[in-house]
Amino acid sequence: MKIIAINGSPRKNKNTAILLNKALEGAASQGAETEIIHLYDQNYKGCVSCFACKMKNGKSYGKCGFKDNLTPIIEKAANADAIILGSPIYFESVTGAMRSFLERFMFPYSVYAPGYPSLFGRKMQTGFIYTMNITSEQMRDLGYEQSLKSLEMSIKRIFGSFESLTVNDTYQFDDYSKYVVTVFDEKKKAEVRKEQFPKDCQAAFDMGVRFAK
Repeated sequence: MKIIAINGSPRKNKNTAILLNKALEGAASQGAETEIIHLYDQNYKGCVSCFACKMKNGKSYGKCGFKDNLTPIIEKAANADAIILGSPIYFESVTGAMRSFLERFMFPYSVYAPGYPSLFGRKMQTGFIYTMNITSEQMRDLGYEQSLKSLEMSIKRIFGSFESLTVNDTYQFDDYSKYVVTVFDEKKKAEVRKEQFPKDCQAAFDMGVRFAK
């Protein structure tokens, strides 16, 4: 079994990446082969609207026809047994790098027919780990859940399975005194990091275990 994690954060060793690696640890504990891919290492575009993936009898029907550094990553993701996506939330949505990846990965499988059926052809476990520095209460009040819902529905429709893990109130800076961030309470952030983040890491590990099973 091969499980791939896709890191949509520009940072390779902070909250999102830590959680994705914990998920892969969980999968590996059940014997799965694992790999993490950092999108910000790649040079690629989002969907360019060439519609090669929709061309009748075209050589790229049902797959992205645009070629760049993302092409082999899309192929890896398509051949995986499960995929775990991870992204910090910027302006109520996933990062631009993650969004561009999802456009290229998902759009070719979505058929322009009633009900928008999927060409993926099988069910694949898909998970998403969201990280954000606001609290769960702020997330609800600001409508983040609704903002993410349409993306989640599309993922489930195309791949047949979806679950998410939301990690709130993350510790964003090693030294808050160096930045203009007076809206945050550094002491409280440190407490959440100490008390809650280990639980979030365990939840990510457990996701990996479930996916490997």
